[in-house]
Order: sequence, then C-alpha cells, then structure tokens
Amino acid sequence: MSAPLVAILGTRYRDFAIEEEVLAPLDARIVSDPGGSAQAILAAAAEADVVLAGSAPRFTADVLAGLRCRGIVRYGVGTDSVDLEAARRHGIAVARVADYGTEAVAFHAVTMACALVRGLPGADRAIRAEGWGFTDLRPLHLPSTLTAGVIGFGRIGRRAAGFLQGLGFTVLAHDEYVEVPPDSGVRAVDLDTLLESSDVVSLHAPGDPSGGPLLGRNAFARMRPGSVLVNTARGSLIDIPALVDALSDGRPAQAALDVFPTEPVDIRVFAGVEDRVLLTPHMAWYTEESESDMRRKAAAEAARLLAGQALMDAVVPPPTATPTSDPTGRPA
Repeated sequence: MSAPLVAILGTRYRDFAIEEEVLAPLDARIVSDPGGSAQAILAAAAEADVVLAGSAPRFTADVLAGLRCRGIVRYGVGTDSVDLEAARRHGIAVARVADYGTEAVAFHAVTMACALVRGLPGADRAIRAEGWGFTDLRPLHLPSTLTAGVIGFGRIGRRAAGFLQGLGFTVLAHDEYVEVPPDSGVRAVDLDTLLESSDVVSLHAPGDPSGGPLLGRNAFARMRPGSVLVNTARGSLIDIPALVDALSDGRPAQAALDVFPTEPVDIRVFAGVEDRVLLTPHMAWYTEESESDMRRKAAAEAARLLAGQALMDAVVPPPTATPTSDPTGRPA
C-alpha cells in the first residue's frame, strides 16, 4: 500500500519539521505549494489524501470537484476560504484549529488599546516632526478611571477582559451566545449599553453568517466621543467607510485594526484619518509559541483523517462521522 500523501498549501513556513514529526507514524509524504490559483491547487493536491491549508488558497466548488482527498484542515479558525456545502456534497471533511493563539490575540488587542489610550502613536509622530511636549495629546487618563467593553466573551474575549481588569479598567461584556459568569468581575450588558458606556471597545466576536458588519453608522453614533475601537477578530465586523466617517466625527476618536474586510488592506481607504488609526498586518495571533501550537494541532487533525479517527474540530465532518463543532465556525 502506497504511503499517504499530504499537500500543504498556502504557508510560508521555513520547513515542515512539525508536520513531519506528527505525521511520521503514518509514513506520510508531504508536498507543498503556495496554492495561489485553482490550477496550482489541483496540480499540487489532486492526488493528496489530506490537504493542510493556510488562509490564501480558495477551495471553490470547481476546485473541490477535482480533489480526491478525505479532508481539508485549515491552519486556523476561519473556513470562509472553503465552499462548505460543496465539500459536503463531495464527501470532503473540513476541519480547523480554533483553540490556539488565545493569549497572543488578547495581548495584542490590549496592547493596541493601551497604545492609543496612552497616546503613543501621536507622541511618536510629534517627535519625528521635531515637536516636543504633550499638549496636543491631552487629555490622557488612568486605566482605573476608564471603562472597557469586550464584545464576544469566548476564550479570547475572556482573556482580554482579564488583562484589562489587571490594568485597572472597569470591564463590560456583551455576547449573544456565551454567559458572562457573575463572579468574573465583568458586567454583562446589551450592545447599546456597552457602546455608550465604554472608553475602549474591543471586538472578539465571530463574523455574522450573513457577512454583514456588526458595527456600522448607527453603532458608531452610540460610541463615546474620544473612545477607542480595537478589532483583532474579523475584518467583516466593521463597516470601514462608516468607520472612516465616524473617526472624523470623533466617535470613536481612534481605531486599532489588525483584521480587514479585504487583505492586504488598501491604506487609501483611511484617507483623511490616517493619524487616527493604528494598523497591524493580521498578526495578532502570531507568536512562535502559538504558531507551533497551531501547526501541531492542524497536523494532528490530518493524522486523524488518515487514520479514520474522529476529528477534534470538524466543521464539515467525514461522511460517516458526527459533527464535533459548531458548523457556523464560531470560535470557542
């Protein structure tokens, strides 16, 4: 019997030592490709038994029809790069890795929030322009006088709330699906109350299945003047044109964004409010530790597919299996 073939698509890892280690007991062979087009995906993976995929390769219905694999495992949480209904029709399982990067994303979100609350980007720009002093940065406030609102109280939202509490913020939370524990020190509120009461709003919610934004013009109009908005969750959560207008009006006054509706982001969408945004390139999840953890867990899912074992985090289960995950793709 020939060795199973695993195709790794759309990654920039220096090597595949982690995947090789996890898959070694199955004597799996590994091939790789950027997977930047349908043709490239099929050329590399048409005969693969399992596909491990980054976020860039797009598994459309036509691409899936040309694959013979048992399943596709996403490096990460999102599965919007895969036509899930087509995968189901073709009997191709789809799995993901939802439980990684918790500390990294929460830390990144809180770091971005604190940088804006403390006025660091503006201070840096002033010095580079040969200015001095902090008159233009007024008013700055202590965390103990401020309220932070966390939208989405899953594993990352909970960790971010803990970090914010540790810094002295009063923390509110809103989640339509997850109960906020009464002994957490975090007060559960409705979305409007959170927006109206928070000096910092940090998004940790899943994307709307309809694809529509969570925060648009009406939501921004409810935010406090001078407030800060942070998004490390999903680019689709924010109506960017509405945010640009809102930033001009000071509700919110500043935004820190790590994720965008279209990536890479075209910086020109922020024309006129460039000095009110702090931008990072979808890196909140990344540390050496979180990347290693994600890769190991993704490779372990691939090994389970090859061995015919139950998946830990199936979005589309194998044809004879039972779902083990919320099919909406909601993170834990």
